[in-house]
Amino acid sequence: MPNIWPALPIIIYAYSETSLLRGVSNLFAALEHHNRICKIDICGIPNSLLKQFGAMKKPFPKLTGLDLRSHDKSVPLLPDSFLGRSAPRLRRLFLDGIPFPALPKLLLSSHDLVNLQLWNISPSGYIPPDSMVTCVAALKRLDLLDLKFRSPRSRANRDSRRPSPYTRVVLPALTRFYFQGDSEYLEDTISRIDVPLLRHIVIKFFNQLIFDTPLLLHFISRTEIFKTPQSADIQFGDESVSIIIFWPDAMLNSQIDLTISCRPSDWQLSSLAQVWSSALSPLLTLDRLEIRDHREYWQDDVEITQWLELLRPFVSVKHLVLSKKLVQLLAPALQIIAEEMMTEALPALERLSLRGLQPSGPVKEAIGTYIAARRLFGRPITVDHVDDEGSKMYENYDR
Repeated sequence: MPNIWPALPIIIYAYSETSLLRGVSNLFAALEHHNRICKIDICGIPNSLLKQFGAMKKPFPKLTGLDLRSHDKSVPLLPDSFLGRSAPRLRRLFLDGIPFPALPKLLLSSHDLVNLQLWNISPSGYIPPDSMVTCVAALKRLDLLDLKFRSPRSRANRDSRRPSPYTRVVLPALTRFYFQGDSEYLEDTISRIDVPLLRHIVIKFFNQLIFDTPLLLHFISRTEIFKTPQSADIQFGDESVSIIIFWPDAMLNSQIDLTISCRPSDWQLSSLAQVWSSALSPLLTLDRLEIRDHREYWQDDVEITQWLELLRPFVSVKHLVLSKKLVQLLAPALQIIAEEMMTEALPALERLSLRGLQPSGPVKEAIGTYIAARRLFGRPITVDHVDDEGSKMYENYDR
């Protein structure tokens, strides 16, 4: 019988369940040549096939890329013996919905790993923060670390957390860190690592009542590039609220993108204020802030004090940009600032840009009161409008 597997590197690729079911026999014939397989990429792997695949106990000495994705909610665990606990040439590991709590044992042999992505981590695939840090500590070439939990789960003990628990490990090549989960897990992880070349942070928190993230602030402050932000965007959506912080050197593509998953508009304001005050404030070089609105509607019970709490930390902002709907929502808050809090909220403001149609009635009056009060305090500002085509228009608010 002729040999259908010549002495060449083998790539196993299946991107649909149909192709998988049709080629199961060829797949396992290929897996028998474990010492020649260089890449495995299987999307939508069935549980029956995953069990057989997980039973492979032989090492894969030439494997450089492993991508496994499952759409099933009851996925079997990959065993400790998976891949013979050895993949010394592995550079990319992407598991989506595949529980593998024994992953740290495999990574002890994968010192060349560059890209580590674990998506839809289920409770059965939970890896404690200290174990996660231990397994990445030896990955000196790791450029991307991407951890996404399927649902909130934390075994962290809030009272036991410390700003510097032990000697932190250094990940010298890491430039991108993505995380989705609860704040306790994040805090326990980042308090144990230093990332001197980090350029891009994307964090998505599940909804929780209290956000207390002082260790995130310490983590950011330990990275030199994040000490001098220039601008920030706050974006309100129907499902979440985000804040994106940018740095002046566009060549570095440096930014922090922090999202909180929650729907009620008052919760979004409260959560954002908590995260900002505990993790991001003060950022004294921030001079431009834009607040965008993508919500279908706003609740009527949002209190003006919540807007004031949102604006209070931005002590260095010189240019504030508001979208059309937010001009109406924030105008009463600006009037209170003019009457009671001129030195506390937005004290450095020099320019206010309003997107959309020029306001009228009470909104225009509130903005006029704010402008007049700033002039009285010796802190005048310029107000301009930007229409839908991006053209600037100016309005006279003198009273």
